[in-house]
Amino acid sequence: MNLSLTLMLQLTILLPLFATAAIAVTGSKPNLREAVTITTSLVVLYCVVNLYQALQAGTSIEVTWWELMPGLEISFVVEPLGMLFALIASFLWIITTIYAIGYMRGHNEDNQTRFFICFALAISAVMALAFSANLFTLFVFYEVLTLSTYPLVTHAGTDKAKQGGRVYLGILLSTSIAFFLLAIILTWIVGGSLEFKAGGVFDANVSPTIAGAILVLFIFGIGKAAIMPFHRWLPAAMVAPTPVSALLHAVAVVKAGVFTVLKVCIFIFGLDLLPKLPTTDFLLHLAAFSVLMASVVAMQQDNLKARLAYSTVSQLGYITIGALLANSSGVIGSSMHIASHAFGKITLFFCAGAILVAAHKSKISEMRGLGYTMPITMAAFFIASLSIIGVPPTGGTWSKWFLLMGTVETGHWVIMATLMLSSLLNIAYLLPIPYHAFFPGKDFTPPTGGIKEAPLPSLIALTITTLGCLIMFIHPQPFYELAKAILTVSGVSHGQ
Repeated sequence: MNLSLTLMLQLTILLPLFATAAIAVTGSKPNLREAVTITTSLVVLYCVVNLYQALQAGTSIEVTWWELMPGLEISFVVEPLGMLFALIASFLWIITTIYAIGYMRGHNEDNQTRFFICFALAISAVMALAFSANLFTLFVFYEVLTLSTYPLVTHAGTDKAKQGGRVYLGILLSTSIAFFLLAIILTWIVGGSLEFKAGGVFDANVSPTIAGAILVLFIFGIGKAAIMPFHRWLPAAMVAPTPVSALLHAVAVVKAGVFTVLKVCIFIFGLDLLPKLPTTDFLLHLAAFSVLMASVVAMQQDNLKARLAYSTVSQLGYITIGALLANSSGVIGSSMHIASHAFGKITLFFCAGAILVAAHKSKISEMRGLGYTMPITMAAFFIASLSIIGVPPTGGTWSKWFLLMGTVETGHWVIMATLMLSSLLNIAYLLPIPYHAFFPGKDFTPPTGGIKEAPLPSLIALTITTLGCLIMFIHPQPFYELAKAILTVSGVSHGQ
């Protein structure tokens, strides 16, 4: 075992944790404080990229921290699905930090040091969750992520922020304790193991009824995946500052949810067992309902962040559907959608924050003609919208293609129709925003003040993520190869 690689694996988790102390110490000097955050995020990305290269070379990297009892330990391993999640989160931490500097200063936010401390804590939890070697480790850091993001959700300190935080914490903790923890205990009793294994932990003689019931507990218990009716925490969390909404609710928190769903479906149940369970079809159709209903609700929202929040609920349903389809195309589509949705949705949230800072507007009905004063922001919004819809030349094209192929291969025509209808609804609730920004109508009087974009750091960040949406269409291979490797690790070949 290469010692430096095991050290790098641990540093991806520990560095953001250590950074919290340095951020606290340098809190009175904003430039130094943010330099600490950016430097830490760059080093974490460096470690993750090195681990990625080692994984590509076939190196096995794992480490155990603590064994509570035989079979119950805090341990980490580098594997393709966790690597995909870690690459996205570590890269977007850097970009979101750059964005947050412009946003927090431009908006004159209070408690900026606390903000960056909690941000680093959350990233530490995300890295630990991504590289978890078993359900016990994953559950521990799943809960740490919930608790570390609560102060970010309630950052403003207003009654509205506190109420949003209560809903956020209430739903995520109650689903975890009532369903997720129970599902883990039953998995331990029935399957005899909490390790993530190729083909799953249940033997061939397991009762489909019992395994099906455990699957329902998992899907309902993983509240961060925001399947209806356990989705209200996500719109409630939109009271948070936009950088929080951007990374934690477009990447870290919600993606931790669907990442966990994928891990459970592939490595706890296995792709052979899933289609045989009596509850799989019910959960597939529940996820499809979530996709469609959230899209309909999104259309009715005039607040931009609320519309984007319900859009996220819908898009997370796509990933859950791909996992439950239990075939190679579904897994590839879900895995790639984690990446394409992350870049598309974080860009849309960046744009929403830029509009709030520069134009002081949060309602869509007030954004007509905004393209005259914020052309870069609104062009970015348009490109990111195309990625969420899933059309060329953006990265969302590929993930939605594979998800549709997954429904064709399994003959789930209702699910296929739902995904296609949802994409049409995406067009209806996203594209009118940039259209009316650039083509406000003859009765609109163009402003005379000239271009007034958000602060430069925020503008740089949203430009980078917009380019990411385009690059993922032209060069999707890294994410596709990782997605294929997930199938190889799980013992399934592409095309099966």
